[in-house]
Amino acid sequence: MEETDFIVVGAGSAGCVVAARLSEEAGTQVVLLEAGGEDSHPLIAAPLTWMQVMMMPRYGWGMMSEPDPHLDGRVQPLPRGRVMGGCSTINGTMYIRGMAADYDGWRDAGLEGWGYADVLPYFRRAETSWRGASAAHGDAGPLSVTPLQAHPQLYPAFIAAARELGYDELPDFCVAAPEGFALPDCTIRAGHRHSTKRAYLDPVRARRNLRIEREALVTRILFEGRRAVGVAFERGGTVHQVRARREVVLCGGAFNSPQLLLLSGMGPAAALQEHGITPILDLPGVGSNLQDHAIAQTFWAAAQPVTFDRDLRLDRLAWNALRWLVTGRGTLAQSPLTIQGFVRSGPELDRPDLQFQISHTSFEARPWFPLWRKGAGHQFSTGALLLNPHSRGRVCLASADPHALPRILLNFMAEEADRKGLREGIRFTRRFLTSAAARPYVAHELAPGPQADDDEALDAWLRATVISAAHPTSTCAMGTGRDAVTDATLRVHGVDGLRIADCSVMPWVTRGNTNAPAIMIGEKAADLLLGRAPLPA
Repeated sequence: MEETDFIVVGAGSAGCVVAARLSEEAGTQVVLLEAGGEDSHPLIAAPLTWMQVMMMPRYGWGMMSEPDPHLDGRVQPLPRGRVMGGCSTINGTMYIRGMAADYDGWRDAGLEGWGYADVLPYFRRAETSWRGASAAHGDAGPLSVTPLQAHPQLYPAFIAAARELGYDELPDFCVAAPEGFALPDCTIRAGHRHSTKRAYLDPVRARRNLRIEREALVTRILFEGRRAVGVAFERGGTVHQVRARREVVLCGGAFNSPQLLLLSGMGPAAALQEHGITPILDLPGVGSNLQDHAIAQTFWAAAQPVTFDRDLRLDRLAWNALRWLVTGRGTLAQSPLTIQGFVRSGPELDRPDLQFQISHTSFEARPWFPLWRKGAGHQFSTGALLLNPHSRGRVCLASADPHALPRILLNFMAEEADRKGLREGIRFTRRFLTSAAARPYVAHELAPGPQADDDEALDAWLRATVISAAHPTSTCAMGTGRDAVTDATLRVHGVDGLRIADCSVMPWVTRGNTNAPAIMIGEKAADLLLGRAPLPA
């Protein structure tokens, strides 16, 4: 059995960070195991084509949700990156940290070292922000964070619409209390996606103390008593083992990390025994507490031909593809997001609970050309993300076979508070897009349609159309109670030599996209693993 100091399982948003930072210690040996392959497809590098990449089978796990009891039994795809860089290789590149009160809530629940003042230095260490160095931003980190370009006509009009509804323009969403409207920053460098693989791993691949194994599916954690001493992984039908002198670090994300714990005998004992797995540790919280941001969607016809459908005309698209390949500029260098805002669904709330997005494109958008085929037409697509879900889902085993995907129940809209918040998301969308400032560019609502006005009609639309924002968290949550899986140092309760560093450790999901917090967790985890003093708060 080969030996190393640290084994990092999963080269995703956090795993690439952990492996790169651990290997900075010259005398420390690190093995990074990734089930997927290289990020070689040209569509991956283009920020525009992230939705196409997300649905490519070769770069994903192919996970599907269980029939959701509160969505009329509907199932939906749950894209997760099975590729170097993980979800940072297939996501929409949006860089949102969450709100200070989110992290302060973790601290106040007994998780010392996870308050906003504690984690902000790790956000700063990770990034090179186009804004330069400040109390909020860093200018010397591996990750490039750059702005989206505003649509010259639509952005000013929709900022005016926001002001009409009482919201200001917000120059930076990565502040302590983001509330208002603007465009987000993204993990893009020179017009190309800047995943954690490209930002953290590519510059250090030549390090002799870092070994990266691709196409390596970890099947179980190896234990001696209550200590994790290594892992077994499979590649090409052959099983290999590697031993950790110091620690094993799981960075598989909110679905894969709990699955691996369960396969290795850690989780609810009765559920493990049902699959013929001998429990090492009865840990009831493994796989429970699943949280995700549900999205309420609406669709609108544009009043003027100023949307992204113009750019999808085949000759323009080909020219812009060539321009992007040569210069990194043009329509392929970013997504057609019109505006984003953080708003409150009710005046009684202490902070925003809805993340509101408008894109000047149809979900059915496609290349077109006269006499060849028609385009989808000039449309707007909107999403209102519910940022503080009350409903909880779960992840459990489908079988003891490590090749079988886990069973994932999102359990969206189980709680009335969530249904109410999503309804208000649709009603806010309507107020926004029928405002005087937006009216010159927005013709009428296509779906669900103005006839869907009362709670019953909106709930029916939501049951039929609500989708996941692909922000799953909290299935190996930090905490001190019986259902907690990890402690404030990311150690798995009840065993030695095993930590988790990914979004599964969040006790509650942050209010915003989860890629930036995953990177922060990876940065902080590296210091914990190496016994370094935390960065000054």
